Amino acid sequence: MNDMKLVPKHFLVTSHTDHVGLGSTFVAIKGFKEEGSSYILDALMKGATKIVVEEGTELPVVITQAIIQHNAQLMRVPSARKALSALAAEANGYPAHSLKIIGITGTKGKTTTAFLLEHILKTAGYKTALLGTVKYSILDQEYEAPLTTPQPDYLHAFFAECNKKGVEFVVMEAAAQALSVHRLDDVLFDAAIFTNFSLEHSEFYESIDHYFAAKCKLYEHVQSSGLVVVNADDERVKKNVPAMIAKETISMQGHGSYNGRLLASNLAGLCMNLETPEGTFKLSCAALLGEFSAYNLLASVAVAQRYDIQHEVIQKALDLFQGVPGRICRYALPNGAVAVIDNAHTPSSFEAFFSAVRPLSSHLIAIFGAGGDRDALKRPLMGAVAAQYADEIILTTDNPRSEEAEDIVKAILEGIPQDERHKVLVDLDRESAIRKAYTHTQPGSLLVLLGKGPVEYQHIKDTKIPFSEVGILRTLRS
Repeated sequence: MNDMKLVPKHFLVTSHTDHVGLGSTFVAIKGFKEEGSSYILDALMKGATKIVVEEGTELPVVITQAIIQHNAQLMRVPSARKALSALAAEANGYPAHSLKIIGITGTKGKTTTAFLLEHILKTAGYKTALLGTVKYSILDQEYEAPLTTPQPDYLHAFFAECNKKGVEFVVMEAAAQALSVHRLDDVLFDAAIFTNFSLEHSEFYESIDHYFAAKCKLYEHVQSSGLVVVNADDERVKKNVPAMIAKETISMQGHGSYNGRLLASNLAGLCMNLETPEGTFKLSCAALLGEFSAYNLLASVAVAQRYDIQHEVIQKALDLFQGVPGRICRYALPNGAVAVIDNAHTPSSFEAFFSAVRPLSSHLIAIFGAGGDRDALKRPLMGAVAAQYADEIILTTDNPRSEEAEDIVKAILEGIPQDERHKVLVDLDRESAIRKAYTHTQPGSLLVLLGKGPVEYQHIKDTKIPFSEVGILRTLRS
């Protein structure tokens, strides 16, 4: 992927000194780890002519004097985060107003749904852009994605670039944290999708109710004429849609506007019947697998049909769909076994993933760990789900960050019943774990590598070490 050459390096409004240029407005945000006001001097040296701080922020004399010396304007606002969004939108000419923006939230399925929908729109002939966990893109140009949902300064510069390139649709993931910290305050969605809800991000939200409330902020960003698609099989999601919002519902249980029935789900892909207000259709996709993927497909089709995209075009798009990097990526192994790499890293995504792949093999080996400095409550729950489905488990590292890998593995083990621990091995070298697991496979075995998905590094302490699971699989020999 490229660096962001299509979006200017220097933003008109920004909260990061890397993007400050001559004439920039610098918004000093009080972050979770750092105080933005400590970077004001750096911003002034790089050419900032306006400094924005929150009311009540006490600035050292040296900073106040520097603002005067640089002939810069000091602006005080009630909320720096809200100001960043509003000022960035204004400085870029409110570029979001010229785009049809589709926002997708939910605990799982956001990325696959975004990829599917953007691909369907593109196949239908529309000019598209994408913002999400795996990548950002404008037309066919791809970029690295540092955040699932970008900061407002980047976001509105991105939208401005979309306008320059003639983009009609932007499909984007709307993370709960982004909704909570006002990154999307000045964005209105033409359509939105709420895929599902379950426990995640307990390190950020004090309760599951607070996490759900953050997700529901999505509804505040839908245009009055917009559409929301929700999962009718998720009771919490279904019951909490505001009455004034126009919505469609998806279901695999037969009580939604768009109902799906699986006809086949195997290593050859997914085939389903789809009942819609326009009729019943059969859809198939070699790159999708399992009921959870069917939900993503249902949501994508519901939005696509809002824009009058016909069934034949949708099926053509599915025939061409290459899947999502790191989401159920299948690799034939030299000895006749099959490996699957997937991003699953929560109890609910484990349940969805394992229930889909367990019927595909009589011998399933699972390799996983859990991310450090993230949601410790989920670790034993992940262990319990894996023990329920896998024949063998190898616990290993998965971006331990500042935590000790041994402590993370111990927490996962707490969820595995004593009578199931005979099938558990621990190898804190993830590459060694993969190679060891391969020696346990045979023709027909399924080796699943969970947690990292498309991420090609290990984050240990303060260092990101290059690490490619695909690269390791390609070196295996029979």
